[in-house]
Amino acid sequence: MEQNISVGLDIGTTKIVAMIGRKNEYGKLEILGIGKSRSLGVHRGVVNNITQTIQSIQQAVQEAEAAAGMKIEEVTVGIAGQHIRSLQHSDYITRANSELVIDEDDIERLINQVHKLVMLPGEEIIHVLPQEYKVDGQAEIKEPIGMYGGRLEANFHVVVGQVSSIRNIGRCVKSAGLQLEGITLEPLASANAVLSQEEKEAGVALIDIGGGTTDLAIFRDGIIRHTAVIPFGGNVITEDIKEGCSIIEKQAELLKIKFGSAWPGENKDNEIVSIPGLRGREPKEITLKNLSKIIHARVVEIVEQVYVEIKNYGHEEQKKKLIAGIVLTGGGSQLKHLKQLVEYITGMDTRVGYPNEHLAGGNDEDVTSPLFATAVGLVMDGVKRQERKHSEQVAGVMEQHGDTSEEGENEVEGQPIKERRSFLDKLTERVKDFLDNAE
Repeated sequence: MEQNISVGLDIGTTKIVAMIGRKNEYGKLEILGIGKSRSLGVHRGVVNNITQTIQSIQQAVQEAEAAAGMKIEEVTVGIAGQHIRSLQHSDYITRANSELVIDEDDIERLINQVHKLVMLPGEEIIHVLPQEYKVDGQAEIKEPIGMYGGRLEANFHVVVGQVSSIRNIGRCVKSAGLQLEGITLEPLASANAVLSQEEKEAGVALIDIGGGTTDLAIFRDGIIRHTAVIPFGGNVITEDIKEGCSIIEKQAELLKIKFGSAWPGENKDNEIVSIPGLRGREPKEITLKNLSKIIHARVVEIVEQVYVEIKNYGHEEQKKKLIAGIVLTGGGSQLKHLKQLVEYITGMDTRVGYPNEHLAGGNDEDVTSPLFATAVGLVMDGVKRQERKHSEQVAGVMEQHGDTSEEGENEVEGQPIKERRSFLDKLTERVKDFLDNAE
């Protein structure tokens, strides 16, 4: 595959998307091909049928390859699912020599200490995200590298997931004939695709409403502060319509997309949809008011659960207020009047997030749909990962030639990148090693 081309694979509950993209000369993302298939072996973000998932992945990948006219080898995969949870944790290290400045190794040591936290059986730490540091009791330090101090402590946002679920996804990708280039947390991928840097600074909650789960990521001061996965999504709404109106799932899904609304007040009592009966049976008549009442009840439940998580983060404290409010994305965000309902329940400014922030012009309209937010984010992540690999190779070559002119400077600048990426890369390595040894 070409140097700067990257592939995102979003393994969702309702659909699997393979997206091929590359960065153009203006630094924007150009989408070369998209493949989409129905996801049959995934339930609430967790693989529950390996064979079906492999088939769905292959179908999506073939479609993307045909559209882009190239072969896919490596993919960046997103993980979400109801097994993901997060916690806050503080830890510290005492440095042997406080006469030396704090460097990368000290931070690495502190972070590795967090990795030793005891988790529930089968759970593993996926992400350790430093929030802010304290050096010798001096608080609110964003970047401690280069400072003097004996005691280095930090608050961490720790994301935990079930290692078996992650390995199953790795297994599906490998069995579909692909290599795992990287693993990313889906709420983070969606956030990269639809949020602007200003929103992340001001404080914002991203709600990604998928088919099986609703993912939440909260940012403030440019740093991720809280993540959560709520085990409900668009599918439960479809289920409710199916049972409430006694119709088949396919009809329920169409009804939801075409006529569904999250706000029952706006439908008149006499607005009726007629649904053909099965095999010559009488057609069914459903009032739109009833339909939106069913949808409304379930959407309120989902939004209230998300709001509980936002309150858990501490949005009601003045210091932690999310000024930029809420951004909705994912397929479920296209439901009519959802924005108004979310504003009504939470009292926070809300907008629907489209992944066009980083996309080059001239892409199909489909690509900029909230449906593809995660896939776009995964492609962006893959591109970043390749750029890092490339710059590391260049740095390696320069070192061999003894060209270390600006070395000290780059070390400090490049620090957060190096440190941030190591966990997911370590996780990717571990999953790869596990799969290689398990063959």
